[in-house]
Amino acid sequence: MKLIELHVLQSFPVSCLNRDDMGTPKTAIFGGCKRARISSQCLKRAQRMLFREYLPEFAKGERTKLLASAFYKLIKVREDAASLPENLPVVLSEAWGKVDTKKKGVEDMPKATTLTYLSPAEMSSMIDAAVELLKDNPNAKEPDIRKVALKAVKGAMVKDAADIALYGRMVASEASLTMEGAAMFSHAISTHKAEPELDFYAAVDDLQSSDETGAGMTGMLEFSSACYYRYVAVNVDLLQQHLDGLTDEQLNEILSAFVKSTVLAVPSARKNSMNASTVPVYVLGLVRNGHPLQLVNAFESPVRPSGGFTVPSVEAIKQEYAKMKNVWGIAAIAEAEMPELSLNDFTETLIHGLA
Repeated sequence: MKLIELHVLQSFPVSCLNRDDMGTPKTAIFGGCKRARISSQCLKRAQRMLFREYLPEFAKGERTKLLASAFYKLIKVREDAASLPENLPVVLSEAWGKVDTKKKGVEDMPKATTLTYLSPAEMSSMIDAAVELLKDNPNAKEPDIRKVALKAVKGAMVKDAADIALYGRMVASEASLTMEGAAMFSHAISTHKAEPELDFYAAVDDLQSSDETGAGMTGMLEFSSACYYRYVAVNVDLLQQHLDGLTDEQLNEILSAFVKSTVLAVPSARKNSMNASTVPVYVLGLVRNGHPLQLVNAFESPVRPSGGFTVPSVEAIKQEYAKMKNVWGIAAIAEAEMPELSLNDFTETLIHGLA
């Protein structure tokens, strides 16, 4: 497989970008010590939202339980909407999985029991197929409607949803609609030992009389600060397979937006109280043939501070990559580094390396 790989080092100040069910920053044990961690799911969400800003025309996929409501909105603007069965949005929604009639969404439509990821083009193709069937057979049964609708969506696929092609989807009720994502994300972990810390805070009651003392509210929050390593890759061959209807120019546009949004995306948790918006201190970009390879073992022995963690972390990752090339013969078709290159030049170097 042909890959674009990104090895990213990024230092975040006081923050809680990704927390567990107790509100504690996520951690992991690696190399025998505790590290700060940001889950791949958290990173993918931030990257997917930024990718959509770059390419809204190619990133229309929606992950939702409000599937029947989404079908309803598309159906009600059709000229023939009045002639269609009222329950058609629910029937089409059930093609993707079960619905819970006790939980309602927009226009009193029931919610699905699981999140479903699909695009407007796919939904429209399902509606069109159902309408054609109902024209020929007004008494068509619901299973038949779902059958022709699912057949139609396979033909539409994801030409308006490169995000689905990148991140993939799993459909338990119809295995043929399951799609392996072309993008791969690691959990980000700190390059060094990191322990969560406690932040005691107090809020003042603005209308409290002057003779009263004490805060209106107090509490405790946990946070961490660390230099993180994360790995992101995209299987270019698989992406081309998923997006077969797009031109090479459009595919390159999608890959360029993916690289840029991966480098710049930051999870938005506590962005008002613990803003941690930074850019990476170092990014190594590679175009390679073969299977994915992380450089995380550069940090299996935790980095020790030497004027901070970023400088020794950059040195460690460069040494690890040099070892991978020398010992294991790992060859790259194209290499690019930031901040040696600007983001635009970095991205163009990788895209040109695919030619």
